[in-house]
Amino acid sequence: MKVNILAVGKIKENYLKDGIAEYIKRLSAFASVQIIEIMDEKCPQNLSEAEKKNVLQKEGEKILAQIPQNSFVYALAIDGEKISSKKFSEKIQNNMINGFSNITFIIGGTLGLCDEILQNCDFRLSFSDMTFPHKIMRFILLEQIYRCFKIINNEPYHK
Repeated sequence: MKVNILAVGKIKENYLKDGIAEYIKRLSAFASVQIIEIMDEKCPQNLSEAEKKNVLQKEGEKILAQIPQNSFVYALAIDGEKISSKKFSEKIQNNMINGFSNITFIIGGTLGLCDEILQNCDFRLSFSDMTFPHKIMRFILLEQIYRCFKIINNEPYHK
């Protein structure tokens, strides 16, 4: 199984880099993980709606160019479906059963994801009604993917 994470922006904080590296190491027993960082567009505080749309479109084009063919695509979106870790593991397991050897998760930037990605992904996933910084979402996502593989393999993991 190959897990791709397409994420807008670069992680600079060492504590996040360390946590991400730890979960990639743990996941190596179950899957190959690749994180592709997409260069974020400059995004000043007071953008007009047209400027926001332009930023989302430019980031979206970069993301779309990186999605592997024949990959099941999850877009992380605030308006996505909220599911339990158990249900998430069932979805991942079903991806494997249905012949997807590649799964791709997309994490947008400061403004989120463009409509084209949200409309064309295979599943919109929300972790909460709360908004999390997109850089921290990488760490949270990796932990949940690791938890999924532990559940799939009937291995213990803290609750």
